[in-house]
Amino acid sequence: MNVEVKPSQTAYKLKIEKDVDVPMRDGARLKADVFRPDDGGKFPALLNLGPYQKDKLWVPPAALEEKASPHMNWETVTPEWWVPRGYAAVRVDGRGSGKSPGQCEPWSLAEAIDFYDAIEWAAAQPWCNGKVGLSGISYYAINQWFVANLQPPSLKAIIPWEGFADIYRDALFHGGILSVFMTNWVTAHLMHHVMGRAAQLNPDGWQTNTMWHWLHHNLDSGVLRGSQAQWDKITVPFLSVGNWTGFALHLRGNTEAFMRSNSKHKKLRIHNGSHVHPFYTEEGKRDQIRFFDYWLKGIDNGVMDEPPVKLAIRKGKDEIEWRNENEWPLARTQWTKFYFDIAKAADGKEPRLGTLTKEKSAKASSCTYPSFNLGTMGSTSAASSQVMGGGIKPGMGIALSTPPLTEDVEVTGPLAASFYVSSESEDMDLFLTLRNFDADGNEIMETGQQGTPVPVAKGWLRASHRELDPDLTLPYRPYHKHTRRQFLKPGEIVKVDVEIWPTSMVFKKGHRIQLDVQPRDGAGSQSYLHYHADYNTGTNTIYAGGAYESYLLLPVVPKT
Repeated sequence: MNVEVKPSQTAYKLKIEKDVDVPMRDGARLKADVFRPDDGGKFPALLNLGPYQKDKLWVPPAALEEKASPHMNWETVTPEWWVPRGYAAVRVDGRGSGKSPGQCEPWSLAEAIDFYDAIEWAAAQPWCNGKVGLSGISYYAINQWFVANLQPPSLKAIIPWEGFADIYRDALFHGGILSVFMTNWVTAHLMHHVMGRAAQLNPDGWQTNTMWHWLHHNLDSGVLRGSQAQWDKITVPFLSVGNWTGFALHLRGNTEAFMRSNSKHKKLRIHNGSHVHPFYTEEGKRDQIRFFDYWLKGIDNGVMDEPPVKLAIRKGKDEIEWRNENEWPLARTQWTKFYFDIAKAADGKEPRLGTLTKEKSAKASSCTYPSFNLGTMGSTSAASSQVMGGGIKPGMGIALSTPPLTEDVEVTGPLAASFYVSSESEDMDLFLTLRNFDADGNEIMETGQQGTPVPVAKGWLRASHRELDPDLTLPYRPYHKHTRRQFLKPGEIVKVDVEIWPTSMVFKKGHRIQLDVQPRDGAGSQSYLHYHADYNTGTNTIYAGGAYESYLLLPVVPKT
């Protein structure tokens, strides 16, 4: 149910200041637009800083609950809604973008330092009450984590709405495998801003080779530290907002924040659906303004007395039920192992089908499958599934499923898979997909973050990146070091622990829970594909039963 958040008795009129100079510590001046109440009073400021051009009007989709207005801007708060309610909205063109001179370095330590200076500048303005908050989607959520690392004194609250927090693990290299989304973001999305209207003022603002910087540092060597949340330094109050369908980009950062940060005042909200729509609903804005009213205006509205976790429990086909919880993961979780039984798949016939069972088979068995498929360009393309026109071959790898469920089963929380593998090659890629099939064998899909149908959850791992960090690994959330490569020897059997990103789904009676283990991107990957290494040749093998404790770990939530 949506509850309209109306302005207070004083509905402030909108005052606009364009192209305001924001001084940086090195003498540079970034350009900002300030939207604030035309009142003469002092108000909290909500800031955005990034490369998407403060002057670029966003024409929203027709289905957006918030109606179009003259000053809408992609993934940022709308002044026509916030200013009447007593807030100033400040949009800053990041260095080297829009109207701001210099060199653009997306999601970098340099950008975080500029953001720090912009926050302190805003707090010192005569129209500001000295308190600054950050709110925005995606890019404008991500760099909230990185400036929060620096602890600017005037930053009093943040709302990172669907924003990754570790550029290595969350965005660039899933389990060590390069995400095509990020390379496309540079060559398509960001280039749209580089080569468009902004180039008239900033023809040389993009000399920094972002692509080289990312791809060259393909191990977590510490070079990318400025683009990773330092959870021990993040103490600012925050409302971390994730999306169940945001696997492969944003969801992990939002849950890691709640689990690991040093903030004493933190809340977690996870919804479903598309990337932009929830931010602009009355229900979503109500959560935002209540949090900011408390921390930026000192209004004791009880928001921090409420349960800290708000989850959209999914029922299938975009049906949800909101539920409040006191912690994450849920304390009452029944961590349940579903063991791999691959005896029937060992015959090599396609499709290779195994089962997920509560009891581990006493007898060991193995299943071997090809690590590549012939696309339209043959088998030598390292990225055959997405660059050279060769589609993903259905049935690659192995599919393991439960028998039809005898009752509804809720799975809510982080999950993982632990199993044994070998390869004919020196490495292997593992793509895991959790799926929901009804009694008639039809897959139940959800509307994904990018608007396309997606399955329940996904996880990835390159076998050479299997080394775990023992200090950060949890049974339900493996944490990989990514500091060196442990290549395989042909036929060598190794244990792999695969992080599957958090999820929520009520699998209904009669449905089957299925886990696909594949050497390529599987079902529902069209928005977030990966580059596959050229060593993906020959065959891969999975082992289970007997001495091989191979299983899927699910966070089963008992009925209350």
